[in-house]
Amino acid sequence: MKIVIDAMGGDQAPKAHVAGAMAAVRSFEDVEVTLVGNESEIQKHLTSNHKRISILHTEEKIKDDDVPTIAVRRKKEASMVLAVKEVKEGRADACISSGNTGALMTAGLLHVGRIKGIERPALAPMLPTVDGEGFLLLDVGANVDAKPNHLLQNAIIGATYLEMVKKVDSPRVGLVNVGTEDGKGNELSKEAFELLSQSQLHFIGNVEARDLLNGVCDVAVCDGFSGNLILKSIEGTAGTLFTLLKKELTSTFMNKVAAGMLKHSFTKIKEKMSYSHYGGAGLFGLKAPVIKAHGSSDHTAIFHAIRQAKQMINEDVTGIIEREIGNQEE
Repeated sequence: MKIVIDAMGGDQAPKAHVAGAMAAVRSFEDVEVTLVGNESEIQKHLTSNHKRISILHTEEKIKDDDVPTIAVRRKKEASMVLAVKEVKEGRADACISSGNTGALMTAGLLHVGRIKGIERPALAPMLPTVDGEGFLLLDVGANVDAKPNHLLQNAIIGATYLEMVKKVDSPRVGLVNVGTEDGKGNELSKEAFELLSQSQLHFIGNVEARDLLNGVCDVAVCDGFSGNLILKSIEGTAGTLFTLLKKELTSTFMNKVAAGMLKHSFTKIKEKMSYSHYGGAGLFGLKAPVIKAHGSSDHTAIFHAIRQAKQMINEDVTGIIEREIGNQEE
């Protein structure tokens, strides 16, 4: 099983990517990792010459502020582009990058291609819930504008992924809306509601964004514009909350004492709310697993993205999604 990583994408590249890769090959005996990027920079962080870690050297990379379509077409030797091409040309089974999201989407479409029957791939991260199980949100930005059938396909993709990789029995699919009552929302929501109601999915109806972290559903479906707002709101709220807690708990001597006593509990809460243990956001709908890790991914996040890719390969998620989409079309 070969997994290729764009080692130059993200805020902590390549240190986090190298550490994550080393942890992965120690944990998974059937995994080989190729790190694509500047070899001298990567070698600085390789503490051992592991036989299942290789380096594909390039000095070019795509920056966060690059225009995705232009960068992918012009920077043909960029680490992200070469990583995706490894999958296209059959030398790797899956690709991971924490770099420019738009560029990864463009590279994936251009070089890996869409599954037959998929109109638009979706970007889908696992997000935390109170019970620790998490939920899959899609789309979070791959397609700002969507049609009702795109949301149905997203629901099929999400439910298939949770069943095969996360082993969730009959995943509950919810349509993110402004209210839970039938008939709520704009025309997109209303038409998507009808399609989902007529499908074979375990569709529970409309759900509100405020209930997502409470685990109201296993798969939350929406257009990319709404999904990105939800994602950024959750990230921003969590970050602000921990900042406020830290400020308050260090404001007085007694608060510091109390904080010291509760440190373990606060650490567990922070870990439960952290994206790093959930892997990355899958670019679902492509012909092979392509995973977008968070831009600020540390070694733990990279490790779990590799674990996620391994599971997707083992369970043939891409093939199953293709068959499910084909069945729906019939």
